[in-house]
Amino acid sequence: MDLKAYQHEVVVTDAGLPFKLFSFEGANGNYTRDKHWHRSIEIFAVWEGKLDFTLHEKKFPLSAGEFVIVNSNEVHSIAAPNPNRTVVLQIPQDTFADYFTDDQFIWFSHGDRETDHRVFTLLQEMYLINTKGEEGYRLQVLSLYYELLYILVTKYRKFNVNEDILKSNKQLKKLSNITRYMKDHYAEPLSLEMMAEQFSYSPSYLSRMFQKHAGINFKDYLLGIRLEHAVRELEETGGQIVDIALGNGFPNSKAFSNAFRDKYGVLPSEYRKNK
Repeated sequence: MDLKAYQHEVVVTDAGLPFKLFSFEGANGNYTRDKHWHRSIEIFAVWEGKLDFTLHEKKFPLSAGEFVIVNSNEVHSIAAPNPNRTVVLQIPQDTFADYFTDDQFIWFSHGDRETDHRVFTLLQEMYLINTKGEEGYRLQVLSLYYELLYILVTKYRKFNVNEDILKSNKQLKKLSNITRYMKDHYAEPLSLEMMAEQFSYSPSYLSRMFQKHAGINFKDYLLGIRLEHAVRELEETGGQIVDIALGNGFPNSKAFSNAFRDKYGVLPSEYRKNK
């Protein structure tokens, strides 16, 4: 499978937590998300309503009380024609590094009905506790999260997968250390030339690597990481626009505002007012 034909999604974990947990953006219905992929493992759990999910051209209609697991680098699309209530959990693939195969690979699928029910309940409880934000909530959420990880590793992990899945996963293996470094150092000055030197590649080779295996150029990938962090600060803090810009790797507030408007259609100040 040629992953560069599909959009790559940059996933940034929630502040102070090792995952990203959020309410599905298509809750109001009349929503579609075209084919895309990311390195994180993702779980969509439908509380109310329905979703039409597609994984590798195979359709999975989801109703209330059901969930789907999206594995790392698995191409998927979503259609939500009607209102729904859905929670999404994104887990960085490296969370499972101790359980990778020799090919640096891991794959998950559903378990028995009782275990599936427990997973669904864990996701509900995690979301509700995290949303309330009461004293000690992170400890409680983390305890549920680690139970979920335990179930994934002991009940849902699959060892026999077809060669096409293995091949598509290997396509991004060479990029993993580079993108991890970028996510850890996004607020610092980074350039294609600096990263190429850091990982002993030529700039032209690194540029081709991003285009071939990620379907996105280096600059846009880095910009996506910075914007993800910046928009979270806009939503969760009262920081000045210029401070948010500089704190997330942008050279100035003008560059940040232009990039933000290109992606979200509004200026950062307007986005904050509407939240």
